[in-house]
Amino acid sequence: MSSSNQVPSPPETSEETPSWLTGDAAAWAAPGAPPTAESTTTAAAVSPEVPAERPVPNGFPEQLVAGAGPGSQPVRPAPEPAETAAAFWNTDAPVDDGDQDAPAVGFSDGGAFADVVRPKLAAPTHGWRAAVYALTAGRWNPGLSEAELRLKDQVRRVTTPLSGPFSVAVGSIKGGVGKTTCTGVLGLAMAEYRGDRVIAIDANPDAGTLGDRLVGEAQAGRRTVRDLLRDLDQVRTSTQLSGYTHLAGRLRVLTSEQAPELSEMFSERDYERVLRLLSIYHELLLTDCGTGLVHSAMQGTLRHADSLVVVGAPTKDGASRAARTLQWLATHQDGQGRFRYRDLVRDAVVVLSCDRQSRYVDDTVIRDYFASRVRAVVELPADPHLATGDIVDLDALAPATRDAVLELAAVVADGFQSRTHGLASHGFRADHADRQAGMR
Repeated sequence: MSSSNQVPSPPETSEETPSWLTGDAAAWAAPGAPPTAESTTTAAAVSPEVPAERPVPNGFPEQLVAGAGPGSQPVRPAPEPAETAAAFWNTDAPVDDGDQDAPAVGFSDGGAFADVVRPKLAAPTHGWRAAVYALTAGRWNPGLSEAELRLKDQVRRVTTPLSGPFSVAVGSIKGGVGKTTCTGVLGLAMAEYRGDRVIAIDANPDAGTLGDRLVGEAQAGRRTVRDLLRDLDQVRTSTQLSGYTHLAGRLRVLTSEQAPELSEMFSERDYERVLRLLSIYHELLLTDCGTGLVHSAMQGTLRHADSLVVVGAPTKDGASRAARTLQWLATHQDGQGRFRYRDLVRDAVVVLSCDRQSRYVDDTVIRDYFASRVRAVVELPADPHLATGDIVDLDALAPATRDAVLELAAVVADGFQSRTHGLASHGFRADHADRQAGMR
């Protein structure tokens, strides 16, 4: 045979050449095909030894498992379907896939995607931040300022949920320190930001002025607590009750009788009857007390109070009268020798109304004195709008005053979940639950 008809010999294959480039049958053999002696010899010559602890499953070519090229890493064979399902659905039963150190893998209940959505900054509403946000159509959001973050935190605290009606008594044995003003702004702030029903009650037996500060003198005298007491047994719905109250924004107001001889007749029993009815239809009840701690109506107010706000001033007489109020309450004993109001004093909030202030008075001493004896101290700055004595409007307050009012509301709301006395201990909350269940 001529040399032209001879089939040329295949070029010699270097040991460095990967086996799958040589065309060896062992490299392309189908899984399960019995290996030939030639392919086995060739594969053994070019493939590294498979570790004993990782046996090669039947039907898998060694080159696909261990790799044949220089620097190649061993390739782990795909697990059987049953093993895969076990690994995903039963994390308590690890699958022996050759790597005992690998953790079990399973489907989670959604916790794996908790952080998949990037947090979105709230849009600023005041100052240069709001201007930048508006000019860039929201493409640049510098975030909220410290004042806006503070407001957001205050609103969160003010909206603390209530498990039943809650009574707050606002009082002092000294008149003219801003007690009624404090009750008014506190009620307006609570009603503005809370979703439940808030009512302010004027329990001052000396012709109180809470109605004047919230709805005006003419409107306040049209319907008073005396009218409600006369028809108390006839009130069966919140609509009927609203006919005896006034509305200041979202705040309901129950005004006192303006005739001195009639207001003096408002007794502890009268207050309790009114409070029992109001607690059925309102979640938060604020009571503007008189200056007489031993007055009958004041005793009823304190006995049913869940929280206490004492109003003073950063002056010598204003601070001393607030301190005497707290001292009397802390040391007062009932007929059985029990300190009835000691817990109420410990959880009290002191408001220092700064409409009267002097540079000769070290107000730091006053703040520290009360801070060591009560739960919180809040300063209410002097404000031109409040100084007029006219109807209170939260939107007309200076920014610092409005911030102080919201802080007062937030501090009072911080104590919503800590009280078990007051209305809770006298069955009022049970009455509330029973009436609410009857209305459904």
